[in-house]
Amino acid sequence: MRSSKNKFIVPFEGLKVGFHDFEFDITDEFFEDLEYSIIKAGKLLVEMELEKKETMLIANFVVDGNVDVECARCNDPLEEYIYGEYRIVFKFGTEISDDENLIVLEPNEYELHLAPIIYELMTISLPTRSVHDDGDCNEEMIALIDEYSIVEEEDLKEDDDLEDDNDDDDNDDDDDIDPRWSALKNLN
Repeated sequence: MRSSKNKFIVPFEGLKVGFHDFEFDITDEFFEDLEYSIIKAGKLLVEMELEKKETMLIANFVVDGNVDVECARCNDPLEEYIYGEYRIVFKFGTEISDDENLIVLEPNEYELHLAPIIYELMTISLPTRSVHDDGDCNEEMIALIDEYSIVEEEDLKEDDDLEDDNDDDDNDDDDDIDPRWSALKNLN
């Protein structure tokens, strides 16, 4: 995020106590310097309402837009709409916080570096699994997956046999019960 990181730094030292609104346009440039990012590109608007208090800052974020990710089924590009509302509290102090919604700022800090926070909010706004609609996946890749799939007919037959064995467990054969547990049957 070298090229655009200054856009996501908010100096709070000169802000008056009260509410302040900020908007951040996220474009493909934001993602260019991110290695191993699950989001490849995107066009989003991130709004932040920052409430400055004497001992803390409260930031309410709204993340809204489209991002490019890979389909979890065929690995082809997929455009995904994301939306999320989040609150993060920035508190001044020296202690370490275990709360994911609380960030402790050193007493000498005077600005917020929001780029990593915004990226994290985008990633948690993504669905658990991003896949194309049925029929939109890369057919060549789906054919390869089917060809090299581990599940075979023998495995399916074994699964059916296991289900049949489990169905037989419903009868009351006392012969199959471990003698250590048979005494428990008499307890009411």
